[in-house]
Amino acid sequence: MDKQQLIDKLNEDLAGEFSAIIQYITYAAKATGPFRPQLAQFFLTEVADEQLHAQFLANKIVALGGEPTTQAHPVPPAHNNREMLQAVLAAELQAGKNYTQRAEDADAYGDKGLVVALEDMVRDEMGHSEETERMLRDWPL
Repeated sequence: MDKQQLIDKLNEDLAGEFSAIIQYITYAAKATGPFRPQLAQFFLTEVADEQLHAQFLANKIVALGGEPTTQAHPVPPAHNNREMLQAVLAAELQAGKNYTQRAEDADAYGDKGLVVALEDMVRDEMGHSEETERMLRDWPL
């Protein structure tokens, strides 16, 4: 893993975080039904964590000599609360996998500080996915 490869992978992760921010803000606006206030609040609360991840990644990319992306990955469409939660769960699980791989990439590159930070981000993403799984467990079809 050379520096440019790591920068490119981190930029992919940054695009994912931008997408997550857009996803959560949009889904908060689209939440409906009797649990709308709680669901909207859940989505909006997640924005802060994703924003911190995005800021960390952008700073690390610059520290490595790269240029942070300004493009987000597309946000999957969702037409109801259950679809929104399912899309969030899929995104959080993917982010956890990506950060696990990125920690391995950072280790191969020799940046132990980045490894630790990415492992913390894995913990955050897994916490988000577990909470979303719990919400979906008894969510009506």
